[in-house]
Amino acid sequence: MANVNLASVVLRNALRTKMGTRQAHDMISQKIGKREVVGHGWNGLPVYADRIDYPMPAIRFKENTRDVLALREKEKGDWKKMSVQEKKALYRASFCQTFAEMKHPTGEWKACVGAALIATSMSLIGMLLLKAFVYDPIPETFDEEHQKAQLKRMLDLNMNPIHGVSSKWDYDNNKWK
Repeated sequence: MANVNLASVVLRNALRTKMGTRQAHDMISQKIGKREVVGHGWNGLPVYADRIDYPMPAIRFKENTRDVLALREKEKGDWKKMSVQEKKALYRASFCQTFAEMKHPTGEWKACVGAALIATSMSLIGMLLLKAFVYDPIPETFDEEHQKAQLKRMLDLNMNPIHGVSSKWDYDNNKWK
């Protein structure tokens, strides 16, 4: 929280020194239009964002119209006299989404899974094409017959007698230990 306040102070000071406070205020008011500033905001500037972690934006979602201003006067009185539709209209003038709408899944996971499947299939197709047209066939020494002959030769030459293959061969009985 201290970092956010520090960043907003630095930003405000930079705006004031560069262009003056009046010009900075004009720049901000151009961006927000005639919307009412109702709070500090999550970063100290008057911006609107629907965020679950910071539920009170600095400005209202919509500009004040005659209908909304009339409802704001009516809201100062008894709320029991207001209809549900009027309460909803007041809420929608201040906020774009409810918490249920913000928490509702967007379906973005479908695009992520689709992109991952497309990337996987493209790499699989690329691998198969490389194997078919670029790589040489596997050498014949990969056959089981050649590998057995190579193992027999390694044992005959007594290769790696301490920790290697030859250490696991019993030369007296001609079998594995």
